Amino acid sequence: MITTYEASWSLDEMVHLTAQSLQQMDTMEHFKVLKLLGEGSYGRVMLAVHRKRGTPMALKFFPRGSTSLWSFLREYQLSLTLSHPSLTSALGIVYSTPSHYVFAQQASLYGDLYDVITPQVGGELSQSVLSQLCGALSHLHSLGFVHRDVKPENVFLCDAACRWVKLGDFGMVKPRGSRVPEVWYSSAYCTPEAELARGNQDKEGKRKRKGRVWASVEPGVDSWALGILAYALLTGTQPWAETSSDCVAYQKYQQWVQGVHEDQREDLIEDRRGDEEPCPKAPQFACFTPLACSLFLSLLNPRPQLRGRPEDVLRFLGGDWLLDGEKKKKEGPGPR
Repeated sequence: MITTYEASWSLDEMVHLTAQSLQQMDTMEHFKVLKLLGEGSYGRVMLAVHRKRGTPMALKFFPRGSTSLWSFLREYQLSLTLSHPSLTSALGIVYSTPSHYVFAQQASLYGDLYDVITPQVGGELSQSVLSQLCGALSHLHSLGFVHRDVKPENVFLCDAACRWVKLGDFGMVKPRGSRVPEVWYSSAYCTPEAELARGNQDKEGKRKRKGRVWASVEPGVDSWALGILAYALLTGTQPWAETSSDCVAYQKYQQWVQGVHEDQREDLIEDRRGDEEPCPKAPQFACFTPLACSLFLSLLNPRPQLRGRPEDVLRFLGGDWLLDGEKKKKEGPGPR
């Protein structure tokens, strides 16, 4: 395992070298820009063809007015050094224009996972996607980095059937163990530990500003997001609207987790004869088999120190994740 210092130092050294040789180029002179592939707070991604080589690629444009050269080159260098079939890689083309910083990366011609997440995805395909993402995250973690932004919009499809996917968008990546300001946001993908950064409420229900909360970047953030993504793949929705103590759906999940842990403790200290009912599932997990429930309880453990690793998911592959009744619903009516 590469240490945080080694990961950060090696990346920063390459950023310094690239900054010294960054050239200005005219995009239209070297590329034929075909269409918009995506856009966000970072900028936009355009599908383009290199005029001399005829190679299709994605050009990622970062506005110079809102992007530091350091953060741009850091994302570029990280993308360039990654070597894994399920991670998006840069192509060694980086330049600036008067208005943007730009680098080229592998083009994803079939959109992202968000476009295909519906209740019809099914268990088999979901397991295939998750196994690839497990490999991608395990590789990234072995290099000493944490992705910190695993979500369907950052998983890109390499074929129309969703058989090959790549995890991309490395703008949020940080070395493991580095200190960052904790940020809570209203989403299931936000981890429970981030709620420490949430503002207190006064009697009128208004938010009070709290002092900044600093947190260590750890792989458990990616494990949590992978668990939420797995749920979305299998159901077409999310298990709760936000990971907070005042969200009813999340409260029910916490009660389930606590009940399971209590049952396990009792199993260790008592002679359980199997005549007692197990702890009832949280309602939103009632459609899953015991195998799948064990997967979710591992990845979505509210205690980060007990949360499973992405590679642990491999132990749960191969078996059914959806109960028979749910599988029939997703398959739809048979031939008449």
